[in-house]
This record gives sequence, C-alpha cells and structure tokens, in this order.
Amino acid sequence: MSRDYTEYLEQFFCCLDEERFYDAHEALEVIWFPRRFEDDPEMKLIKGFINAAVSFELTKRGRPGPAAKAWKNYEKYRPLLDAFTSCNTPFYEALSLRIESMRRERS
Repeated sequence: MSRDYTEYLEQFFCCLDEERFYDAHEALEVIWFPRRFEDDPEMKLIKGFINAAVSFELTKRGRPGPAAKAWKNYEKYRPLLDAFTSCNTPFYEALSLRIESMRRERS
C-alpha cells in the first residue's frame, strides 16, 4: 500500500511555481532517499520528479549539458506514471503536466 505524500508533493509543487528548484528537489528527497534502493515504480517516478527539478536548477545556473542529462532521467522514469496506481496518482499526474509545461516554456 502506498503512503500519502501530499505534504511533500504540495511543497514540491509550490517550490516549482516559485522557481526554487533546489528546494523542490529537497522536498521529494525526504521521501525518496530512505527508499532509494527499493525496486518500486513509485520511488523511481519520484526520482524522476527530483531529476526534473535538478534539470531546472542546472538550467537556471547556466549548465545546459548537465541539465539535459538530468532531464533525460526524468524522461526515463516518466512512463512509470502509467505502471501503478496509488493514492498519490492524481498529484503525480498534475506534477507531470506542470513539469512538462515548464520545460516547454523554457525551451
């Protein structure tokens, strides 16, 4: 059974909207880090969201090469959104739409 991560997901979303990408990364790191060795699609998707925030932060810092590499990691894990269902799925779907919209705005 999936845990409810609403508090952290809301914090991540808020940080993205405020362009505090490092803080967004940290908000989800709290969930992912203790479970990083699990073979769990939800944790891998969260890792993807973290990588998206890292990509935005690296872009902001003028580091396009590493930013592109981090974005590719987001793209690698994004399909996992359709591989499982959890109580957090609606939030994950909204985050994915927001992240991809932000990426288009910055391209």
